[in-house]
Amino acid sequence: MLVAENITFAYAAGAPVLQGVSFTLTRGDILYLLGRNGCGKTTLMQCLSGALKPASGSVTFDGKDLFAYTPQERAQRIGLIPQLHSPVFAYTVHELVLMGRAPHMGLFGTPSKADHAVAESALDSVGLAHYRNRPYTQLSGGERQLVLIARGLAQQCRVLLMDEPDAHLDLHNQQKVMAIVQKLTREGLSFIITSHIPNNALFYARQVLLMKAGRVLTTGDPAQTLTEPLLSEAYEMDTEVLYDTRGTVRVARAVLPKRWQA
Repeated sequence: MLVAENITFAYAAGAPVLQGVSFTLTRGDILYLLGRNGCGKTTLMQCLSGALKPASGSVTFDGKDLFAYTPQERAQRIGLIPQLHSPVFAYTVHELVLMGRAPHMGLFGTPSKADHAVAESALDSVGLAHYRNRPYTQLSGGERQLVLIARGLAQQCRVLLMDEPDAHLDLHNQQKVMAIVQKLTREGLSFIITSHIPNNALFYARQVLLMKAGRVLTTGDPAQTLTEPLLSEAYEMDTEVLYDTRGTVRVARAVLPKRWQA
């Protein structure tokens, strides 16, 4: 569905932020991007959304170059959910979700009954239909994330890019948001998620792309990528992976930093 091949990007000449990044995202996939601050995760997400154009390499969607699509066509296929979203006005939850219909309307178009129905269906999918008339600004962090997912669903795209959805959420809301993400993958939606919490990747990722200094350190399923040597290299610190061994099956259960000695 979405293929990145040897993406390179730089904000300034001679200082590449991304260097030769490649991966493939399939239907119903959950890909986690992990790595230290400044390793290029957010820049990569902007290249995948079409907000930034790679200096070299390519991004293709269904076999067609991403930048051969018009901005409106790209928005019908790929949605971006930012880490923080603070609207200027106290839009209602329904109004904010309805904004996801913009790529399907003309320049001066207004929402139709069908658009309102799609927004209601999206809210129902994330379990927030009863909040439709509540001001978005009065919601908790977890509820806001679910509303933004609903906006992406109303956009009727096929890939949702989520920038650190777990950054400002407590444990309960992290798991609530990811349970909704898992449910939506069973309906064919795909996700690319940046995170600073390797344990969430351990629990929910189907693929992990581990980055260091703008390059792909490794990519694959969590069992292959979330190992002590690779995590220690990516984060430049000693890490420890705890395993649960049952019979001949050894399953990773937690990623921990090794305590630093002063």
